[in-house]
Amino acid sequence: MFPTKIARGAGTGGSVPVECCQVCGSEKLETVLSLGYMPPVNQMVPVGEVQRQLPWFPTNLLYCGNCELVQLGLAVDPVIIFPPEYPYTSGMTKVLRDNFAELYAESSKMLGLGKDDFVVDIGSNDGTLISNFQKGGHRILGIEPTDVSKIANERGIPTIQRYFGKDVAREVKAKHGAAKVITAANCFAHIEDVHAIVDGILEMLAPDGVFISESHYLIGLLDKLQYDTIYHEHLRYYSVASLKHLLEMHGLEVFHARHIPTHGGSIRVYAARKGARPVQASVREMLNAEPRGDAMRKRLAAFRNDVMLSKLRLYALIRDIKEKGGRIVGISAPSRASTLVNYVGLEEAIIDYVCEIQGSLKIGKCMPGTLIPVVEESQMFADQPECAIIFSWHIADELAPKLRAKGYKGTLITPLPVPRTL
Repeated sequence: MFPTKIARGAGTGGSVPVECCQVCGSEKLETVLSLGYMPPVNQMVPVGEVQRQLPWFPTNLLYCGNCELVQLGLAVDPVIIFPPEYPYTSGMTKVLRDNFAELYAESSKMLGLGKDDFVVDIGSNDGTLISNFQKGGHRILGIEPTDVSKIANERGIPTIQRYFGKDVAREVKAKHGAAKVITAANCFAHIEDVHAIVDGILEMLAPDGVFISESHYLIGLLDKLQYDTIYHEHLRYYSVASLKHLLEMHGLEVFHARHIPTHGGSIRVYAARKGARPVQASVREMLNAEPRGDAMRKRLAAFRNDVMLSKLRLYALIRDIKEKGGRIVGISAPSRASTLVNYVGLEEAIIDYVCEIQGSLKIGKCMPGTLIPVVEESQMFADQPECAIIFSWHIADELAPKLRAKGYKGTLITPLPVPRTL
């Protein structure tokens, strides 16, 4: 039997504490970090709207020494975490567009995909990933629970608006046949009952099919101090070891794994039914490089201390600017910015506004948990505030030259992993 203590249907409301490991069911979970109470990162109130009560939830990180999974200590109802008006679209980010194009090039060559092969993307968002398979001539289908699915369909990318589960998998298979490839990019760590999701994947996967997942990588999170990627959308933080453990419980075998640059450091993992494909050396190499047991506990303890210090260092960096009456704005409003803003306490008296590029669904709304407005970036070039904090710091090398080229003359700061001026 798989652990089911946090399992409950979508839309039932509220939150459920994680009482046992989401993968192996062990009740021996160790608390490694608390970021306090946080708002849902995708509930953004329109600027000027009368303030109303919004939910805030504890944000604690837990470690399972049995299967090496690091996980969130609370499962919030997916309807709260992924509301129909979900404001994120993956096609807005060049790093993601390039990554998904590369995923198709790599997988189509490695797997020898044919024109009639059927490909399904779970959590397909605006269709950016699966559009690459469509351009390659393959049959495709996206599965996306939010209204962003409408954007995909308008672009001619077949997408159904549903929460994925075994019932949806059966319907898709009955209508389209079994899938040769199933992808789940930046969502496989988000869905509450992960064992039910893997069962659904197996239901839909052809006997020789391959499941490809992309997730934030735990080791990269620790090495680059990416505590800002800890929020309620992300229930699990996979290492290759913990992901391998999960998939093996369902008869799937990881046969290839590699680092990818998205979201500041992620892993792409290929899995198939046990024995269906030869296991590549990449799997062993990544497993051997990961800390386990007491070594992981020490690494997590150091991470906790470094998170606290980074908060103090960022304050020190911006204190003089505010004491002199300087204006500070934020650059970009990814979900991770909500964690940073609320954990550090960068409320509206400190941050005047946050900039997004034209077309962002977040413009005209407030940063979660604050009254900080999100505006179109041209306002910053006109205002020339004294300082700008790059909240998408993991792509600062890409953003900073563009901001300078567009005419921004003030100080640029990256808040993590070590707060510094560029």
